Amino acid sequence: MLKKREKGKLKGLRDFLREEEGMGTVEIILIIVVLIGLVIIFKTQLRSLVEKVFEKITKDSNTVMS
Repeated sequence: MLKKREKGKLKGLRDFLREEEGMGTVEIILIIVVLIGLVIIFKTQLRSLVEKVFEKITKDSNTVMS
């Protein structure tokens, strides 16, 4: 009788430790918040970089098409 009770407790503990549904959501939200913060902090640098990349792509595509 005692062993059945212990098995039930261990099964409940195992199920509790395997359950990770809430952790994934919190982690994704934290990653998104950090990424948004980085974009806000480095907004001008990112804009400059993207403009340079697109200028280079446009310039190179014009030479290929000619």
